[in-house]
Amino acid sequence: MNAAELGIRIKEARIAKKMTQSQVVGNFITRNMLSQIENGIAMPSINTLEYLAEVLELPDILDFLSTPADEEIAHFNDVSAAITAAKKAAKDGRWQVVANMETTYPEELEDEFQALFAKAFLALAKSAAKSDPALAASYLSKTIRYADQGLYANASVKAEAVLLLQEAAASLTG
Repeated sequence: MNAAELGIRIKEARIAKKMTQSQVVGNFITRNMLSQIENGIAMPSINTLEYLAEVLELPDILDFLSTPADEEIAHFNDVSAAITAAKKAAKDGRWQVVANMETTYPEELEDEFQALFAKAFLALAKSAAKSDPALAASYLSKTIRYADQGLYANASVKAEAVLLLQEAAASLTG
């Protein structure tokens, strides 16, 4: 429901109850604000909408609070927050934070996260190379897999991972 439809429903309910705008608003909002809401010019806040629903006995008007558009916006905000957090962690060199998103990232951003995972696992492999070659090899395998996938496939990251994996394998067998 858009602002115009909402305004019409509120105005119709007020008229059906034979109430003036001044009677409806009481001390909660101004009459001018109610007029703007009824004419679809202003969108009421959640508190105002709850107040109007109570005064006009319109409990179903609160359904307006969770529309599919709101859910899409909330989902967009979640997706946006996920990629923003991953990019910030990558920029700050907090590669383990990025790697920890491997099972929770939003599917819509699969290409972007594959590129981030390739870089994250490469960095983690470099950190683990001397102290834990087996762990480094595991990270490098993931690097190769992610660097070879998606829109942002990166041959240079893959090539670096292959070389480091060969070194790790040599140190494990040597």
